[in-house]
Parts: sequence; structure tokens; C-alpha cells
Amino acid sequence: MAKYYSCQKLKTFFRIKSPAISRTITALPFSTSPSLTTEILNAKSRAQAMDLFNSATQKDLTLHSAIIRYLTKSRFYLDARYLIKCLIENLGQKNNPRKVSSLIFNAIGKMDSGSSCNVFGVLIIALSEMGFVDDAYWVYQKIGKLPPLHACNALLDGFVKIGKVEFMWGVYGNMVSFGLCPSVVTYGLLIDACCVKGEILKAKMMYDEMVEKGIQPNVVIYTTLIRGFCNENLIIEAESMFRKMREIRVMPNIFTYNTLMDGYSKMADAGRAFQLYQEMLNRGVLPNVVTFGILIDMLCKVGEVITARNLFACMVKFGVSPNLIVYNCLIDGCCNSYDMSRALEMYSEMEKLGISPDVVTYGTLIKGYCTLGKVEEAERFLLKMDATGVVVNSVVYNQLIDRYCKDGNTEKALALCSQMIEKGVQTDVVTFSILIDGFGKVGDLEAAMGVYTEMIIKGLKPDVVAYTALIDGHFKKGNTKAALRLHKEMMEAGVAPNALTFTCLVDGFLKNGMINDAINFFLKISSSGSTGDYSNGVLSFPNNVTYFALIHGLIKDGQYFKANKFFVDLRRNGLYPDLPTYAMMIQRHFEARHITRVMMLKADMLKTGFMPNSGMYKVLLKGYQDIVDLSSTRKCYEELNSGLVCSGASLMQSLQDHVNSSALLT
Repeated sequence: MAKYYSCQKLKTFFRIKSPAISRTITALPFSTSPSLTTEILNAKSRAQAMDLFNSATQKDLTLHSAIIRYLTKSRFYLDARYLIKCLIENLGQKNNPRKVSSLIFNAIGKMDSGSSCNVFGVLIIALSEMGFVDDAYWVYQKIGKLPPLHACNALLDGFVKIGKVEFMWGVYGNMVSFGLCPSVVTYGLLIDACCVKGEILKAKMMYDEMVEKGIQPNVVIYTTLIRGFCNENLIIEAESMFRKMREIRVMPNIFTYNTLMDGYSKMADAGRAFQLYQEMLNRGVLPNVVTFGILIDMLCKVGEVITARNLFACMVKFGVSPNLIVYNCLIDGCCNSYDMSRALEMYSEMEKLGISPDVVTYGTLIKGYCTLGKVEEAERFLLKMDATGVVVNSVVYNQLIDRYCKDGNTEKALALCSQMIEKGVQTDVVTFSILIDGFGKVGDLEAAMGVYTEMIIKGLKPDVVAYTALIDGHFKKGNTKAALRLHKEMMEAGVAPNALTFTCLVDGFLKNGMINDAINFFLKISSSGSTGDYSNGVLSFPNNVTYFALIHGLIKDGQYFKANKFFVDLRRNGLYPDLPTYAMMIQRHFEARHITRVMMLKADMLKTGFMPNSGMYKVLLKGYQDIVDLSSTRKCYEELNSGLVCSGASLMQSLQDHVNSSALLT
């Protein structure tokens, strides 16, 4: 509001009417009386200079240059900058930015030298702030000397904003070469640029350099560094910087707290995030909508939706109104916990408050319904998006196409893909990959390959999902050579396989009777260390599914010893078998009369939290019957009768027959 008032005051002071200026400047570039220009330059006061300037019926570039020079020389920099911005805006109606810069530069240059460097500095600041950074740099180069520090800082800031960091370092290098001492603002810009580029070590070096020079870092610089460390997942360093700023009595503000809180949020560390939130409140720093957005989003992502809703209710207590982002976070949390009724409540509430849903809101609701398989409800929101003028993007369409593919309805998926193209939404790699996977799952390999070919024609690079689906599809059709060719092509294209890709290859070898190839491939990949064996501390390959495929395949081929070896490896790697794998291994140990191993496997199964189901009891009862262990057979039967396992009448009768036959054998 203050800024608006200031601008209005300046407009009144200068009596500026934009269209009139535009016409005058364009028609009469240099027609002002030399005496009037001289009078303005020699004015005794700002008021006198203004009166002279406003007395002219036609204000050309010369007159503007005179008043700008006077204001700059008299240190009325804000006024001078405002007038230059008006000049740029009006001249820009009929000229490109470089032509405008040239006109103003030449007009200023025609004035007597003296404070010209300062005037050019004001021009550089004005151009930079208006986004004409390249033209500001042109002026910087044309003046042939270093402009004042604040002009250099404006240029540095401009380059950071447009991402031309190499030019920023060039300007900074000139500043140092000419002995211009950087200020706290300068270092703040340099540190911010380093953090944006992910060069956090360089940012820390700049921080150390400014401290060595005796320049005291402010809260902005500390907050920038904390953000940089958090973005690089260096939370310990971020905490260290947070402690350091308080040690030297630079008090964190709401932006600092939000930045560190967001760092904790990205790590899903709710404990430390809320500890920081409490500290913030204790220090009298009140949360804003960003604070609540960070915390609510984090709680929803870790599945604490009820806590998130309770925190949402607390916003009113602090007089903070929820915005679109907060509502989107809550709706996403509800959808992820399959609570669509609550998600719809939040959606209705935001509409009542006059907060218009955006593409993220609708996309989240559509994703939620698609996850539950309720594609009709999802389609309803797609229609609502169209009706309310919210532009549907490829992410939303891909969610619906994926749902139809998962349901085996590839015809509807293709129809939606056509609709997507008609609406002007470009199909992307994800769209093609979903379709390839969908056709692969219904066994239509020809159609999957057709989509793959179309993808290549469009110049799109297939991703890991597309390649994995095609490899799996070819293996299932017995096309081993084609599957391996695609795997080779995938590797040559630089597409990194994931755990599912490797599992499909192992499973494909096994199903096509290539047992040794499966084992060799498994051992080669799992020992190479090139697959990113651990992801966030969890083994990514080989994973449970890969082991299950290999173990089951070896057992079916009668290679029990090797199957047992891989089972032991599975457990050694901290992975857990599923019940069918436990059942299959126990059954084979029963057949080999390895009773001790049966007991160890059963104990391991219970230890990992698996309770025997009806299928497992069938295996146990059959095994105990075969080895004539009546005591264990009766114990299994008692466990069933105790209600630990729910089973049908036919199964109970079958188990009773096992018990009876075991009793007869004794």
C-alpha cells in the first residue's frame, strides 16, 4: 500500500500523463530550448527544478535527461529512477528495449559530464528492475567505467533472476578488479545464485569470505544458506547455520523457520518439524499460511491425515486463512488414505469460501477415484474441469488412461488419448508408456509394439516402464530373442533398468526354461553394484519379487538345493518371504525329511509376523501326516478349531480326513 501511495505521489508531483509523454518524446526527440535545460540543471532546489520541468508544454528526451540528471546529482534517486521507468515504458510502446536504452543513453550522454556515471547507474537499476537485464548490461558495457555499487548489485540481481549466472560472476569479477568493495547485498545475491545452482560449497565459501572481510551476514543470507543446505539434503549443516545465526544474535524470522521446517518436511521428520514449530511460537514468531502449508503437507504425506486436519483447524486461532495450496494438501492426504468422502468435503468447503479449485485440485480427486477403481466418478470431475474452464493437462489424462489400462479397457484408454490430442494436450512419454504397459497386460503385444513404434516416430525416448512392459510381454509370448534385444537397446539408450525390469528378465528366463541363464543373470546383476542396490537404506535389487520368481522357478525345476541357497540369501539381505514362498520351501523340506529346517522355517515365519493361513495349514498337515507326526498334526487341527484361521467347511473336512488317516497309520 505504501509503495502504491509513493507512486501516486510521484505521478502527481511530475504531472505525468503517459500517452502525452509517449507522443511528445517520439515526435520531438531533441527540441527543448537549451536555456530551459540549463535552468533545470542549475536549479537551486528540487521544487524549482520541478516547476521548470512541468512548465514545458512539450517534454522531450533532452528535458527528461536534464531533470533526471538534476535529481540524481541531488541524490533524489527514487524520483530519478521512477521517471526513467516511465520514460522506458512510454518509449517502449513504439520501440524495442534496446532502441529505448540507446535513446535514453544517448540523451543522458549529451549532458555535461560530472555525475553521468551515477545517472547511468540509475538507468541500469531501472532497466534491471523492469526485467530488461540484457539492455542494462549493454548500458553497463557502454559507459566504459564501473557504475556505483547499487547499480552493480541491481545488475547482479537481474542476472540471477533470469538464470544467467555466468554473466553475474563476470560483473562481480569486474567489481573486485576495480577495487569496488562488495556489500552485504552483493554477497547475498552471490550466495543465492550459488544455492539456486546447487553449488552449496561455493555458497559457504562466499559466506566465509564476507565474514573474513568483516561484513556481518544478515537474516536473509542465513535463511538463503539454510535453504541451500536443505535443498541438498544437508540438514545437519542447515541446523548448524541456524544455531550460528542465533549465537551472533541474528534472530530467525518466519522465513527462516519456514525454510528449516520445509527441510524437515522433505525428510518426513515430523518430530523435529513440530519441535521447531513450537520453538518458533515460544519466541513470539507467529506462523503464516506457508508454515501451516508445510506442516499439513508433511503430515498428509506420512499418513497422519487426522493430525493434519486438527492443525488445519488451528489456523483460525492464529487468524490465518487457508489458501488453495493448503486445501490441495489436505485433499491429497484424504485421497491417499482412500477417504474420498472427506476429500469431497474439503473440496466443497473451499468452493464455499470462494477459493477456486485448480488443475492440481481436480487432478488429485481424479487420482483418488482412479486409485479406488471408480473411473466414472473420476470422469465426472474431468467434465467439471471442462465446464469451469480449468485446463486439463497431460498428468490428469494419464491418470485416467492408466486406470482404464489397469482395468483392461484399452479401447476406452485409446478413446481418451484421442480426446486428449483433440483438446490440444500433447501426449508424452508417460502416456505412451501407460498404453504399452496396458496392451502388454492384456496380451496384445502387437498393439504394444505399435505404440512403441509411434513413440519412436514422434521422437520420444521410451522410459523404463515402456521397456519393462515390452520385455515382459515378449518373454510371455516366448520371444526370448526379442526381449533380450529390447533389454540391450534399453541399456544402449542409457535408460537405467529398475528392480521390476530385472525381475521380468529373471522370470522370463525361468518361464522359457532357461534356468542357468536366469541364475547367471541374477548373480551378475546382484553382484555388479551398478543397479543402485540400496535406495534410502532399502535393497532395491534383488528384491522380494525377484527372489520369489527365482526360488519358485528352481523348485518347479527340481533344483531344491539352489532354491534353498537363494532363500537363505533372501533372508540374509534382510528381505522377507511371502506365505506362498514359505509354504513351498516347507513342503520341499517335508519331502526331503528335513524336519529341523521345517521347524526353523515355521519359527522364522512367525517371527517375521506371518500367521499361517489355510494354504499353509494344508502344507503342514500334509507334511506331518506324511512323516506320521500325530502330535503336530493334532496341534495344527487344534489351532484351526481355536479360530486362528478362518476356512470353509470343505477345507475343514479335508483337514479332518488328514487327522483321521494319521491316526490310522499309528
